[in-house]
Amino acid sequence: MSLYIKGVQKTTMIDFPGKLAATIFVGKCNFRCPFCHNPELVLRHEKLPTIPEEEILDFLKERKDWLDGICITGGEPTLHKELIPFIEKVKALGLEVKLDTNGSNPEMVKHLLEKNLIDYIAMDIKSDKEHYNAAIGVNFPIQIIEQTINIIRNSDIDYEFRTTVVPTFYNEAIAKNIGEWLKGSKLYVLQQYNNEHAMIDEKFLNIFPYPEDKLYKFAELVKPYFKKVEVRV
Repeated sequence: MSLYIKGVQKTTMIDFPGKLAATIFVGKCNFRCPFCHNPELVLRHEKLPTIPEEEILDFLKERKDWLDGICITGGEPTLHKELIPFIEKVKALGLEVKLDTNGSNPEMVKHLLEKNLIDYIAMDIKSDKEHYNAAIGVNFPIQIIEQTINIIRNSDIDYEFRTTVVPTFYNEAIAKNIGEWLKGSKLYVLQQYNNEHAMIDEKFLNIFPYPEDKLYKFAELVKPYFKKVEVRV
């Protein structure tokens, strides 16, 4: 079986910090975040053409001398058991791997780390614990999210926890709650929310992002909790 690949960005200098990479988009997700910018990968993935894994690997073989690595995003990549053999093939090419995850499959994350199959992991933190299920659009045990957080924090690789700053699910109190929750983590990233894309819940097209300077104020607020805080706008 091949990995369920639904899209590819052949070059990015943004998705994998400090690296020139390609980004692979995997279909299907178990969350329904109302502000998700990739609704087609979540709600209509079966209608999108699947890109053969061999085609992606051939492309990576051709580019391996000037690409540093790949970013695997979604959707939610860790839902697919085929992720493991796919990454093994990518690593065999000498490329580094960054994984984006919603943290819903701690066992998969643990396995990938134990096998040294990923070099960087970015986990989305949708809101604080109280507002988490509202932010992800489903009822999901927060204990599972916390398992993944702890696995990542105890790993030896570079990682980031990141929050898309949607006003509905983020304010000063929530920022402090997240800071207490993730206290001592290496890197926390605040990402600007964009309401100019198609989203899972179209009501969020009418939820406007905070001004950019507000994100920097949030960053100052949470800075004491983390080793490093970044803002991406």
